[in-house]
Amino acid sequence: DLKKVPGNIPADIVKLDLSNNKIRQLRAKEFEDVSELKILNLNSNGIAYIDPAAFSGLNNLEELDLSNNSLQNFEYGVLEDLYFLKILWLRENPWRCDYNIHYLFYWLKHHYNVHYNGLECKMPEEYKGWSVGKYVRSYYEECPKDKLPIYPETFDVDKDDEEWERHKEQSVQTVKKHGVIVTVIG
Repeated sequence: DLKKVPGNIPADIVKLDLSNNKIRQLRAKEFEDVSELKILNLNSNGIAYIDPAAFSGLNNLEELDLSNNSLQNFEYGVLEDLYFLKILWLRENPWRCDYNIHYLFYWLKHHYNVHYNGLECKMPEEYKGWSVGKYVRSYYEECPKDKLPIYPETFDVDKDDEEWERHKEQSVQTVKKHGVIVTVIG
């Protein structure tokens, strides 16, 4: 029945299981004194808010379980100190697919070595059941084509997503019609 992260955690702890408690928020620097921590389980707490500095100092964390909470998005910076994260459990959260979900999606894109699951839109109703990646792509598809950035490699392309492939082809054709040549290096 813990309502907050205890302050007397041994500094040399490697695995910490705080699952099935009543921790509703993670405050700044909650874990700064346990820098050797590799596995942190915060499953089933009802966490609705994580301060951007909550995970400060967890430079060695490899696995983080945030599943079965009340998270709708992450503020910018929440994951920045997790340099060695390998597994991120996100299932069973009411992810809200609006502009605020973009930070989490792009952080995961740029940290391709992090395996994650459960990133599915629960709100609003028109996106319920969509993967967050599909939502982010649709967000940019709604932009007028002449205002759309021509950086298709920055989007996560699912191998089965033929509609997105068609959209990319149309964008490339549009670029050619306007006489613009785009060279991607790297």
